[in-house]
Amino acid sequence: MTVISAEPALPEATTATALPPARRWERAGLAALLIGTAVAYLWHITVNGMGNNFYAAATWAGSRSWKALLFGSLDPGNFITVDKPPVSQWVMGLSGQLFGFSSASMLVPQTLMAVAAVWLLYAALARATGSRGAGLLAGVVLAVTPVVALMFRFNNPDAVMVLLMTAGAYCTIRALERASARWLALAGVALGFAFLAKMLEGLMVLPALGVAYLIVAPTTLRNRLWHLAAAAVALIVSSGWYVLLTMLWPASSRPYLAGSTNNTFMDLVLGYNGFARFLGQNHKGGNRFELPPGYEMPHDLGAGFGGFGGSGPWRLFTGEIGFEISWLLPAALLAFGIVLASRWRAPRTDLMRGAAMVFGLWLIIDGIAFTTMQGGMHAYYTLAIGPAVAATFALGVHEVWRRRDEAFGRIAAAALVLATAGWAFVLLQRNSEWLPWLRWMLLTVAVLATLGLLAGTFPAVARRLRTRTTSVLVIVGVLAGLGGSTAYAAATLPQAHVGGSPTVGPTEPQKSGPANEVRRAVTAFLDGSTEPQVVELLRNTTTPWSAAVDRSSTAASLELASRTPVIAIGGFTSDDPVPTLPDFEHLVSTHQVTYYLAQEVKLPDAWKVADQPGIIHEPAQAQSGNGLWRPTGNKDIAQWVAAHYTPVHFGNVAVYDLMATPH
Repeated sequence: MTVISAEPALPEATTATALPPARRWERAGLAALLIGTAVAYLWHITVNGMGNNFYAAATWAGSRSWKALLFGSLDPGNFITVDKPPVSQWVMGLSGQLFGFSSASMLVPQTLMAVAAVWLLYAALARATGSRGAGLLAGVVLAVTPVVALMFRFNNPDAVMVLLMTAGAYCTIRALERASARWLALAGVALGFAFLAKMLEGLMVLPALGVAYLIVAPTTLRNRLWHLAAAAVALIVSSGWYVLLTMLWPASSRPYLAGSTNNTFMDLVLGYNGFARFLGQNHKGGNRFELPPGYEMPHDLGAGFGGFGGSGPWRLFTGEIGFEISWLLPAALLAFGIVLASRWRAPRTDLMRGAAMVFGLWLIIDGIAFTTMQGGMHAYYTLAIGPAVAATFALGVHEVWRRRDEAFGRIAAAALVLATAGWAFVLLQRNSEWLPWLRWMLLTVAVLATLGLLAGTFPAVARRLRTRTTSVLVIVGVLAGLGGSTAYAAATLPQAHVGGSPTVGPTEPQKSGPANEVRRAVTAFLDGSTEPQVVELLRNTTTPWSAAVDRSSTAASLELASRTPVIAIGGFTSDDPVPTLPDFEHLVSTHQVTYYLAQEVKLPDAWKVADQPGIIHEPAQAQSGNGLWRPTGNKDIAQWVAAHYTPVHFGNVAVYDLMATPH
């Protein structure tokens, strides 16, 4: 029978092997996997503090205001949201409502999501293969993937998105068993909420799930199409209710939807967080912070303060991205081919091949999207393919294990072992000063296992090799291949990760040089000596918002330090059209905001352009010292404030008292 056969008159029976009752070692293995993941990920989790201040501030706002929780507002005064949908904030904000806002109440739910994702992947692979061992391997691989160890202890929305994508894949595997419309609809619901976690990125797995069901489900083509249509309706309903809510709720009584140009959810979906991101047309705000006349930004700072990430077809294998996700990526792609080649004669409804399609196509589709994406890409975005890599690799190992007595199984196993350990050697070589012995040990063990497996393909040798010997070689080779990823994940866990671009692995010294000093100054906003004075000013305010400042990231840091609402002018990139100057004048005249804050950064002399004075001209012709730069987003508001109020300087911050009489 071919892979896709003619339509049967009656539903076909799936070729899945029934999952037998769990044996004692399998129950113990699952308990060890889940408890071990929980303990490792929860251990000293508060070392990450507030993690990403941007989302931490929204979590704090959601812990204080139900409206802020509903919309994902950056502040409890509900001026503007974060630039993502609110599902992640619902989880962390509700935890803050129940247990009080803190680092632990915010990050512990993220870690529990890791345990849930590991269990879902285990359950999906166990059902698809009829082997709980395959499920355990998939769960282990996911738990020891560095980007997973990083982001499931962090407060970005990627964790809940990936959990929901994994739930969608699990429900699809259940649907493939007996062509269950109910389970497929549940997959649609899971992806609907994944969309409400991170928009289109949460739906990138959708084509893989749909294609797998359309080909493999054991029922007629008509029924498969109807089931897919019903699942699409479930997806639309589970995500569309929130879109409809933002449309029906009066815009004047809800926060502005950050990242949109017209305060609508779909503009955010299709623009800033959709095609604009893919085509490289978002994150422009950093380039609006022009340097003063006479200064030039060096190339090592990147494209202003908005550029990040590399590009190209090898993006997933290079730089920080390579360390975060690529450890088993070559082997996973190889495993996908092995499963398809091994089972090409199986009936159309073969569940094992269906699972390979679910996870393999997920990996390929998302991988292509990441490699062709023109916009800035954080390395941690690759968390989205973590479950796909783990599951596809485990499916390949299960298939070669099943056929380990045959030449095909031994050769395929040897290829998987060598691909895994070989690429781990390359990655470890890139950080050669860290545990230099490890890469050589893993490679040596893997090469010996590979040679043993290949030797077994010769009839004269095969007769002398027992099945147990081959099994040991496969196990040892796989463990050696996992060594690099496991070591890097273990090195990731105890490190403190904060900011917008956390990294994996052992601690690295901060990059020095004028460009990085300026970057850190702008990101931090307040220096150590200034913070207590400015924070005290904000804490003593009584207006709905204590202050207004350019950029959401700066407003978030001030909120967390002072525990007061702060207006984020222009949103995350300073491109959001709120507040307008008339809006801001109204806020000031009605005494809704007390202070306007402007940062001043000393630029390095090395940035001066020859034969130019290098004097910055402040709003309203006021001049600051030579080389002082105000990274201002909304210049209309900055000029209006400078023209009507006199600043008081606290270290590197100019503070304008908007409650004073304007001049």
